[in-house]
Amino acid sequence: VQLQASGGGLVQDGGSLRLSCAVTGRILRINDMGWYRQVPGKQRELVATITNDGSTNYADFVRGRFTISRDNAKNTVYLQMNGLEPEDTAVYYCNADSLSTLPAGEIVAGRDWGQGTLVTVSS
Repeated sequence: VQLQASGGGLVQDGGSLRLSCAVTGRILRINDMGWYRQVPGKQRELVATITNDGSTNYADFVRGRFTISRDNAKNTVYLQMNGLEPEDTAVYYCNADSLSTLPAGEIVAGRDWGQGTLVTVSS
């Protein structure tokens, strides 16, 4: 299972970005998907998660500015970020809990992470 995140970049205070994360591989089912972020020297922190049936959970600092969504047909999770602030500057990582098959046919459960995409918000 591989996750490819994209959509990061440089934006001004108050601006918007949309992150995407596509999951590929021998996937049987994707359960929870999520976005986390990390600033150098600090622990990675939860931003938002979404279940397979669309239930969402957000960190308090999101304060209604971000929206997580997913397209199950495309095995993709999105994070729409509006009202970005300099404090949102971080590397954003996606993850997915999934069931997949190995080449020999064994079914395995795992949590996989994307490579991270940098979001920089200038003041």
